Amino acid sequence: MEESRKHRNLQLQELEEIHYDAHESVRIYKEKIKAFHDKMIRWKKFEVGQKVFLNQSRLQLFLVEIHSTATSKVFKVNGHRLKPFYEGFQVEEVITLKLENPIYDD
Repeated sequence: MEESRKHRNLQLQELEEIHYDAHESVRIYKEKIKAFHDKMIRWKKFEVGQKVFLNQSRLQLFLVEIHSTATSKVFKVNGHRLKPFYEGFQVEEVITLKLENPIYDD
């Protein structure tokens, strides 16, 4: 009886070690994935007075105050839904393609 109890305790300790190692591996994996994800994020930089596009969203995570030039109102929006508005782009070359209906062989 005593021998089987010692053996069972050893098995439980080994199982706890395996459990701990699994948790440690998952933690390391998550840290690496987060670092990779954060490295790929392109941060948007906005300046006071800059024009922006606003994609309407009901989600309100990171609030930013913006001022509407059309209505002179100040309101808060989700900062993730703003995109910079670039003025002065000129299209130098436009390619026009003529699309036709497909012809199917029966």
